[in-house]
Amino acid sequence: MNISIGADHAGIEYKAAITKELESKGHTVTDHGAYSEESVDYPDFGHPVANDVENGKADLGIVICGSGNGINMTVNKHAGIRSALCWNTELAALARQHNNANVLALPARFIDLDLALACVNTFITEEFEGGRHERRVNKIPC
Repeated sequence: MNISIGADHAGIEYKAAITKELESKGHTVTDHGAYSEESVDYPDFGHPVANDVENGKADLGIVICGSGNGINMTVNKHAGIRSALCWNTELAALARQHNNANVLALPARFIDLDLALACVNTFITEEFEGGRHERRVNKIPC
């Protein structure tokens, strides 16, 4: 699977660990930064991930910032993106199963790394159930 990832300064440690984990499982990861703890603006790293998913360069995206909110709001501005802010594996599973989410947003300052990795693993392995959920997902775009 091709996965695009981006994070601001608050998420670089998680981004590095997630990238390593994904690559160890045979996935291809496109890393859009950030690469240091110097303060940066999360939209600069969220938009490239959203573009990759929208344009079919990535199957899924992962974005990380301190609260997860800012970068989640950023990627959800893209018409083809359904990003879900998840802080446990149940939300990550439902985001894929019921909402056909194609981007996972993580709050680095509110969950530990092990939980973030578990959310990623859940998100990339679950599949959209379709059925009644497809009707609802189709009503999301304005």
